[in-house]
Amino acid sequence: MPDGAEFFAAIGSGDFALLAFGAALAGLVRGFAGFGTAMVYLPLAGQVLSPFAALTTLIIMDLIGPLPNMPRAWRDGAPRDVLRLGLGALVALPLGVAVLGRVPAEAFRYGVSFICLILLMFLIAGIRYRRVLSRSMVYMTGAVGGFLAGCVGLPGPPVIMLYMASPKPVSVIRANLTMYLLATDFLMLGVLGLSGHLVAGAVATGAGLAGIYLAANVAGAAMFRPERETAYRRVAYLIIAASALSGLPLFD
Repeated sequence: MPDGAEFFAAIGSGDFALLAFGAALAGLVRGFAGFGTAMVYLPLAGQVLSPFAALTTLIIMDLIGPLPNMPRAWRDGAPRDVLRLGLGALVALPLGVAVLGRVPAEAFRYGVSFICLILLMFLIAGIRYRRVLSRSMVYMTGAVGGFLAGCVGLPGPPVIMLYMASPKPVSVIRANLTMYLLATDFLMLGVLGLSGHLVAGAVATGAGLAGIYLAANVAGAAMFRPERETAYRRVAYLIIAASALSGLPLFD
């Protein structure tokens, strides 16, 4: 689909309604859980947009939506760990983008959905890592996240797995994930732009979704209470599972 026409075609065909629904759900989950945007949004967006267009809309709206939550994340989190994650992601991100440029759109959709479902199974299983997280482990996790960000648009799963398996308090986990995911958005924007894969029409689509996503982020953050962590995680898991399953091409 030509660059500028994608935004208007999406509105005219009714696809924008699906994207807006995905953005609203993703914003709610991101607001109270600190993660989940890509896992909720991409399986839905992949049904109506090309892989690079779906990634572009995700990046643009995700650069704006979490901003109101950043001061709290900075206070609660560990910025040095986030910097290490970001440096690891920066190294591997271009390799992931190169892989995405060589796979068909259907493979992208299967990859997104299966990675979401695998992560979900690990999270539900309650896998835990009781030792102190080493610097090398954090760098390596960031690199794996960067590779997945480039090839399937999911920078979060390895980092989510690392922190949610650790003994760190939920407020720190949520804050670190919020900062890391925003940092990877900026990295992805730069890498896609330099590699010529940033879809101009999808930038407008992402901007059109940003207001919906921002409002949902604020609402989700207002609902967050550390003492009710279990309930919020269960809701996030259900939404992620439904979105991932709906994104599988076999259900088209």
